Amino acid sequence: MKHKKQLMFFLFLLPATVFFAQEGPASDEKEFEKQYQERIKKDKLNGVYIPKNLDDAVAQLNKIISAESQSVIKAIPEDSVCLILHNRLGEWIILNWGFYGGSRLSHYLRSAGVTFPDDMADFVLIAYHRNLNGKPVNIKELVTGFREKRKKEFEQEKKKGKVISEETRKKNRR
Repeated sequence: MKHKKQLMFFLFLLPATVFFAQEGPASDEKEFEKQYQERIKKDKLNGVYIPKNLDDAVAQLNKIISAESQSVIKAIPEDSVCLILHNRLGEWIILNWGFYGGSRLSHYLRSAGVTFPDDMADFVLIAYHRNLNGKPVNIKELVTGFREKRKKEFEQEKKKGKVISEETRKKNRR
């Protein structure tokens, strides 16, 4: 009798298991893509204005950052600006301007060739810093720099990789 109850329970769960298995990663990807397509068209997410491009992002930062803070940011050497600002202003940009779930700014940056949210924030920080210092922002140059950085990091990680298992096969002689 005990086995019969277990079998009935299993047979009851089997259709549910098959149903939910079909609702797995593929449907999650479709749902994410649907939400992404909706988000990239919005000018506000969670009540926060989302810049439409890099110039608009710089203009928005100029509006929300005080003149005193702008002076501090301007004085930072360019090669240190991401290191110093990423964990505060950079994280604010990532979260409030929707870089993880998609936004019109993240879509703009992705279209330009910057694909990682951390890189997107650093891209905006460098552009903002250059703007404050009256330097030109060459988007292609910046994108190339971020791509090369990612490629270098990937190659270094690949070198660190460990072989999980190795086997030697004997050749069949016929």
